[in-house]
Amino acid sequence: MKTNIKHRFLLLALLTFLGATAQEQTTPIFKDGEAQIVDAFNTPKKWIRHDLFVETEFDSDGDGKLDRMHVAVTRPYQTDTEGLKLPVIYESSPYYAGVAPDVDGVFWDVKHELGDIGPERAHPEVTRRGERPIISNSQIKTWVPRGYIVVHSSSPGTGLSQGSPTVGGDNESLAPKAVINWLNGRAKGYTEPYGDEEVNAYWSTGKVGMTGTSYNGTIPLAAATTGVDGLEVIIPVAPNTSYYHYYRSNGLVRSPGGYLGEDIDVLYDYIHSGDETKRAANNKRVRDTEMKNGMDRKTGDYNDFWAGRDYLNDMKPMKAAMLMSHGFNDWNVMPEHSYRIYKKAKAMGLETAIYYHQFGHGGPPPVSMMNKWFTHYLHDIDNGIENEQHKAFIVREGDDMKNPTSYADYPNPTAENVTFHLTSGAPKTGSLALLKPESQDTETLIDNYSFNGEALARAEITKHRLLYVTPKLSKDIHISGVPKITVTLASNTPAANLSVWLVSLPWNEGRRIKTTDNIITRGWADPQNYKSLTESKPLKPGKFYEVTFDLQPDDQIIKAGQQIGLMIFSSDKDYTLHPEPGTELTVDLDKTQLTLPVVGGLKSF
Repeated sequence: MKTNIKHRFLLLALLTFLGATAQEQTTPIFKDGEAQIVDAFNTPKKWIRHDLFVETEFDSDGDGKLDRMHVAVTRPYQTDTEGLKLPVIYESSPYYAGVAPDVDGVFWDVKHELGDIGPERAHPEVTRRGERPIISNSQIKTWVPRGYIVVHSSSPGTGLSQGSPTVGGDNESLAPKAVINWLNGRAKGYTEPYGDEEVNAYWSTGKVGMTGTSYNGTIPLAAATTGVDGLEVIIPVAPNTSYYHYYRSNGLVRSPGGYLGEDIDVLYDYIHSGDETKRAANNKRVRDTEMKNGMDRKTGDYNDFWAGRDYLNDMKPMKAAMLMSHGFNDWNVMPEHSYRIYKKAKAMGLETAIYYHQFGHGGPPPVSMMNKWFTHYLHDIDNGIENEQHKAFIVREGDDMKNPTSYADYPNPTAENVTFHLTSGAPKTGSLALLKPESQDTETLIDNYSFNGEALARAEITKHRLLYVTPKLSKDIHISGVPKITVTLASNTPAANLSVWLVSLPWNEGRRIKTTDNIITRGWADPQNYKSLTESKPLKPGKFYEVTFDLQPDDQIIKAGQQIGLMIFSSDKDYTLHPEPGTELTVDLDKTQLTLPVVGGLKSF
């Protein structure tokens, strides 16, 4: 009998040991500060996938009930079989359930005078797609095998999430906050949109990291501005951080690149894939009232409507660490969106860094870099991220996006402002000079939207732009930061577009051109807002006004042998309204100047 008891004891001890060993084998593994792929987690057929509905603190569709967000979970099976708790990578989007079709008339007509609105546009409906329990497959293959749980949610009024889209309204910040609260046991989740059977996130450590691109990159920032506990780190990629900066520019109605005539109400229609029975009421309340009254295509002025959709204004409660990512040649969501938030986060003392590449829209940091950030802030692994001396990681021209060059910060701390003055040359080409020339006359351009920016920059002679260039560079020039332009001008009409391009000449063409060729950066402004972004005033024909504004941030090396060109023109065919050609802008050369942030400053020239 004693022998049997002894054998049983040994068997029980062996089983306990094996169980403990198995448990140890299925915990995350870290090497060189990064979470590694674990074979036991890399079993897609065994992953547990389920969905639920998280109750929020708002009612944005006006039905008298708190909105519930549709949430989907993908987790390793060990979270059930072994009671394993893991941190969460969370992505939220308004796009998961489909978008409106691209029909004729969906964008605003831009062919009209400044101050007019144009005819009413078309309003296509979204056909909702998708089947429960899956919302999206993004992020899963990258992070679940490395020991994370991946969570998705549809934003308010999209997919099976209740409520209404607001395109930057408060509910789009509070929705991910509710999901994070649920992951920490502070909010309720239910098995059905209107049921009362609760679901708990017993498998969550409560630590959450968010990421995503474009609108999906905006939502992590929106969530972080609520200061919600548990959101430890965000990695926004090309986020829209201000809808005013997306649809306006220094008082000017200016479309995002590639979407001429888009405005905030167009995006609302594009994503409104929620409950069909609620759409008409949502449209009336949000699109046809709040947006119609607030977006002001007539003046382009900044107002309370736009201020309420600017996340820079909401950052005070933010405490999450942030790795920001953007492309310097993103002319859809332009690079100012990331820089303004990065700058403010640094000033607030938050743990932050920025990754910039030389390409267009999208482009996350290398997986290795993201891995280290998630590993440190979600798994509490001391990998030195918070002590990294370099805060800026910039992909140099021609380099692979996986191999950025590290710098102490962005802008480059050794960059200094260099001021350039204009010398006459119209209708051909004038000069950009470091020394201010003696008193000069004025030069005039005639607006004509029929010619796009490239055609104007390449033209040897044209009356539709003013172009001023440096001598050929004798050595490479490294621009890092935010160029600034002051244009003193007079118009022969009460309103006019003002467009400025900084270009590298001669203009390169052909199949082998790179995104860093030709265009260095750009900017746009409404001269009517020369004094105030919130109040435009009609121009008095013939009177000169001083208009100062920033161009888009950049970090680019202009090669020796090239010339830096400043091009001033009126209507930008691909971005601005298209008023009737003929407006004349006269520029006072003596009171117009360009300021470039150049690494090494004046001595670089």
